[in-house]
Amino acid sequence: MSQFGKLVCSLATLLVLAGAATVRADTITITGVNSGQAATATIVCEFNSQTNTFTFTITNTSAITQPGSTSTITGIGFDLPPLGNASASGLNGFTGTQAPSLSSNFTFSDADLGAVPAGFNNVVLDFGFTTGPSGNFNGGSVNDGLLPGESASFTVTGAAFTGFTDEQICNAIFVRFQNVPVAGSDVGTPGQIPEPSSILLLGSALVGVGGYARRRLKLRK
Repeated sequence: MSQFGKLVCSLATLLVLAGAATVRADTITITGVNSGQAATATIVCEFNSQTNTFTFTITNTSAITQPGSTSTITGIGFDLPPLGNASASGLNGFTGTQAPSLSSNFTFSDADLGAVPAGFNNVVLDFGFTTGPSGNFNGGSVNDGLLPGESASFTVTGAAFTGFTDEQICNAIFVRFQNVPVAGSDVGTPGQIPEPSSILLLGSALVGVGGYARRRLKLRK
């Protein structure tokens, strides 16, 4: 292989390895399955596979379309792939915390969080954050929830994250909205799957360039 080809392959390998080892952030959009833009949110997710630590910040972006209706987020739950679980409490062994907040008060649990409404009968939440005393995803307290325009940050750790990717965890989210215009309440799910990080795409492209250069060199010989 030529010096150029070797350089390209070495750079590509370093970029791919760096992309795999770096904690990456993905942004997903959440949309209410029954209420659409009346119940929306954005979530920025990061997962560190070395420490099995998942962090995310959720912002309530719901549009207030009627006076008195606030589309408040009262519950946030995750059902890791595959969807559902034989145990009512899903996977166990997680611990979670909410960053200090003046606008909302969520409590973490990886116990049985109850059914997920809005047609998600097969969902079994592995862990989640709820408001109010019930500890139930379907319930929750509007007074302790996240209003439109507000954000909250959370951290979850657990050995059960082993083997999962950032995309799998982030896209396993279910968001409970209450006080929603017309619908009354709703559940929001991810509206899109994050694309791979640009550094991995660049590394893959360089691997291809290196292979092409090598083939060209062989043909010349």
